[in-house]
Order: sequence, then structure tokens, then C-alpha cells
Amino acid sequence: MGACEWDYVVRYEGDVEAALASLQARVFQEEYGDDGRYRSLEDLYEDEEFMGNEGTQTILDIDRVVATDEPPTCSDIADYGTLRPLAIHRVMHHFGTDRPSVKQYEELAAAAGEAASHEEHEKGLFGECQMRWTGYYVVLYSGDKPTHLGIFGFSGD
Repeated sequence: MGACEWDYVVRYEGDVEAALASLQARVFQEEYGDDGRYRSLEDLYEDEEFMGNEGTQTILDIDRVVATDEPPTCSDIADYGTLRPLAIHRVMHHFGTDRPSVKQYEELAAAAGEAASHEEHEKGLFGECQMRWTGYYVVLYSGDKPTHLGIFGFSGD
């Protein structure tokens, strides 16, 4: 199947778990709301064969937020399905500030999509996500106020 990259910008009001839940509700409705296969996100997650073999190739493949900014490891089964903050030194590296804006995130996300080579992609923001079935978030600001999250990651093999 191959890896599927995804990214989103979502409103943030101080609670990463709530922002993730809101995003997942929206994506579930967009992807599955009218097809009748799943009545709820819980129904989707109960389909262990589908989720274990294919996944949704979206943020719906993430089931929890973890507080650590340490990179996930393939050898730790508990790291799969996690969303974690991008380490502040990596935020500074990519954005040149510890308070990036939505516009800055969107520009880096667009550049990642336009990367001409694998090497360019790996050096960009989305290259931070080295492990499939995981993701990162970056708090985005308007001035000094945190207003959004930039969320990115990969599903698939």
C-alpha cells in the first residue's frame, strides 16, 4: 500500500486532546459519515481487521496524545498510534522561532509536498516523522497567543 502522509491545521484552545478529538470527528464525518459502514469512530476502531491491516490513512489512525517529545521507536509497540509534540529545538530549527504562525506552518507543509527528492523531503518539517502510524503537532500562534495546531504524520508501510 505504501505510506500516506497527512497534515491538518486545527483550532487550539489549550487542550491538545480536545483539538485531536474535534479534528477526528470532522475527518470521520468527511470520510465515513455517509457510507453507513461505521456509525461512529468507536465502530471504526472496533473493526480491528481493517484498522490493523489497512487503517484509514488519515488522522483517524492516531488514537492518543503522548506528552513526550522523544521520537517514537519501532521497537516499542506503545509508540504506534501516538501524536506527540515536536521538540522545541526542532520547532526552532524549522521555523526560526518558538512561536510559529499558521502561515509559516502552511508554507512548510506546501514545501514538503513540493519536495523534488526524498532527501529534500527528509530535511523538511514532515521528515521529522520517521515512524509510520505516528504523528507530531506544533502549537501555532497569532502574536503571543496559541491559536492552532499544525498536525502531521504518516500512516501505512
